[in-house]
Amino acid sequence: MADKCVAIIPAAGQGKRMNASVNKQFLSLQGMPVIVHTLRVFDECAAVDEIILVAAAGEEHLYRKLITEYEIRKLTGIVTGGRERQDSVYNGVLSIRGDCEIVIIHDGARPLITQDLILKTIAAAQETGAAVVCVPVKDTIKVVGENQRVKKTLDRQLLWQAQTPQAFRYGIFIEAIESARADRFMGTDDTSLVERLGGDVKVVLGSYENLKITTPEDLILAEAIMARRNKQCG
Repeated sequence: MADKCVAIIPAAGQGKRMNASVNKQFLSLQGMPVIVHTLRVFDECAAVDEIILVAAAGEEHLYRKLITEYEIRKLTGIVTGGRERQDSVYNGVLSIRGDCEIVIIHDGARPLITQDLILKTIAAAQETGAAVVCVPVKDTIKVVGENQRVKKTLDRQLLWQAQTPQAFRYGIFIEAIESARADRFMGTDDTSLVERLGGDVKVVLGSYENLKITTPEDLILAEAIMARRNKQCG
């Protein structure tokens, strides 16, 4: 993989559903902050050349301390996030300096990402221009209307749950996000910006372990998964 690849790690969310006194990125997971687990995987991935972290306003200095303490070598910038996640990603992409062939975006709060999944996502983006990690939904999905009345049941065989990372050829993504901003379109994920322009997006089969830390229950599950991984490695 010769193309220069820059990873954008949005970590500016407030994580209100965690009911924690600090940003969920700083919560301890197996003795180390959540965000450090995420950054280390990208830092150790040979296909990733640079990392840009997007932080909440006022927390930049906290991340700088962590970057120094845990020796994250590939981090080239910490930028301030925007009002919405899409704004934060935009700020991160704008901060890229020099040529960039592939941009890969991954939630800071998904610390169980693996190098293998990063490599597969980058390869898929090189092939089609855009790629998203997904897993098939496990449960039946209902469309619910007013007064909690079911309107219809969707075909589960057609439904996949989007995760991150999501990767793109740089030119394709910058066109898509600039178009979305011009049209005031706010996507629910990054590949939706490419989809609305008719772009080809390839699905990469993900892992149910690649969960996002959103609630206290997620942190408990992540602890168990990481403890099992550490035991297997040991």
